[in-house]
Amino acid sequence: MRSVLPILVVIGLALPAFAGQEEQFTPEYKQVRSSLDAKHTPKFVAAPDQVKRGQWFDVTVSVGAGGDHPSLTEHHVRYIALYLNTAEIARVYLHPVYSFPRVTFTIALDEGGMLRALAEPTHSAGWEASKKITVTP
Repeated sequence: MRSVLPILVVIGLALPAFAGQEEQFTPEYKQVRSSLDAKHTPKFVAAPDQVKRGQWFDVTVSVGAGGDHPSLTEHHVRYIALYLNTAEIARVYLHPVYSFPRVTFTIALDEGGMLRALAEPTHSAGWEASKKITVTP
């Protein structure tokens, strides 16, 4: 006996992570925050101001500009993402309890710009910090 499974193909459609669930989120959960919050704002622990084009280097980001964000089952950081300007270049998902909200990305850049760290905790919108980086030949 053969069964036929329906196949859905969607081309060129980019939906936000909460697509179809918008009614569950209040407006403050949809907008990334860049203000300083001691528990939620990411912090560049280690990141150079200048690097050579194509050379690998480390960027360490922790969550909690004024102390460490908790990592509890009921409240933790879901992920930390790293952007160059508006392009996401790396993301690390974290597990509650077992993952401390600090990550080190090893990256190489062809051009300078604004490094942006985005952290999304539970019970809150994403929080962002930025740092200018220059790339030399």
